[in-house]
Amino acid sequence: MEEKKKNKKLINKIFCRIFLTFLIAFSALYVSEATGYYEYELHKKVVLTNENIKQFEEDIKNGKNINIENYMQKEETNYSNKMSKAGLALSNGIGNVVESSLKATFDFLNKFMTG
Repeated sequence: MEEKKKNKKLINKIFCRIFLTFLIAFSALYVSEATGYYEYELHKKVVLTNENIKQFEEDIKNGKNINIENYMQKEETNYSNKMSKAGLALSNGIGNVVESSLKATFDFLNKFMTG
């Protein structure tokens, strides 16, 4: 009986933590949307694009050689860090284990079916 109470308390504790995590994430997203952060980031991209268009038009007027690569936004963000690299390595490891396990299982079933 006491073990059931402990299990219920543990489940309630886990549920509360998951709920709080979702509540905090929702609140953060709501505040960022309400303060206009996303719209501001989009506005910055539009301003850069308009500046590139103006530069392109200026270069055409001045008769310069035009290369489209000079006017494209080159925004490549590198999100890799130690945690993402570790996650990728773990994911690849799990994928390799699952793949080899499935291969071994199907090889066994193939031998079993063919005799």
